[in-house]
Amino acid sequence: MPPVLPCIVGPTACGKTRLAVLTAQAFGGEVVSVDSMQIYRGMTVGTAAPTPREMEGVPHHMVAVADPAESWSAARFTAAADECIQDILSRNKLPVLAGGTGLYLDAILAGRTFAPGSAGGAVRHALQRQLEEEGIGPLLEELSRVDPEAARRLHPADHKRILRALEVYRETGRTISQHDRESRELPPRYLPVYIGLAFRDRADMRELIDRRVDGMLAAGLLEEVRALLAAGVPRSATAFQAIGYKELLAALDGQCSLEEAVDLVKRRSRQYAKRQLTWLRRNQHIHWIYWEKKRDFHAALQIATEILTAQGLQ
Repeated sequence: MPPVLPCIVGPTACGKTRLAVLTAQAFGGEVVSVDSMQIYRGMTVGTAAPTPREMEGVPHHMVAVADPAESWSAARFTAAADECIQDILSRNKLPVLAGGTGLYLDAILAGRTFAPGSAGGAVRHALQRQLEEEGIGPLLEELSRVDPEAARRLHPADHKRILRALEVYRETGRTISQHDRESRELPPRYLPVYIGLAFRDRADMRELIDRRVDGMLAAGLLEEVRALLAAGVPRSATAFQAIGYKELLAALDGQCSLEEAVDLVKRRSRQYAKRQLTWLRRNQHIHWIYWEKKRDFHAALQIATEILTAQGLQ
């Protein structure tokens, strides 16, 4: 029987970190962050990574484990997170997963492996040059010949995934569709119990996101961006693609005013929260806890405890 794992999910700013800490305290567990940007060191403010004070003595994993100049693939992230989960289980502790990167969470729980291929290697560079010189047309034609299933599935504007599919085929001789199909047929690695957090009124969520961005600025987000630049993190780094960093970097480069950048951070954060909710709504197994104007974590923990206990967790 696969291990049962609590999974605290929801859009940005809904309180996942806080409820995960309370749940871990109640069940003698440790938190595993499933956030593609909280892995980077020196980005605590802009990614809302938990501070030592917010952790309240609960061990956290997958937070500030990577150099911000690095680029972690989904495969690397899920492999590292799974190692953390296995380590926690080996010590008879309960891993509590929390985070908003839905693709990564789904992959971890399913035990899904990602198609091999050295993303960013020589083959990818060759494909990128071909894209720049010839456009997406010839590449999409090649994909249609070798992997028609992927070609039908991918939008012509989705250059990144088209290049990835061709990269996998050129390096391995097998299609990414074949790998994904085989991966989906594997039995799940873990049995999740999903606890979802969301605001009953979307306007309250949007208001909280705006306040949160203002709080990040007050807490030193701009200084955090400057520190990353001073440390030599290239502007092209994945870390600088995170919401908040990309916009403030543009302001520092003189491409817009700071006020315009902050407004853009707020708008993109609200859009991201909406996309997260859309992703999560497809999952019929989530036990939703809806906030009213204010977030009542005591009541939420009570509900979560009842749900998890009913699933056999002690």
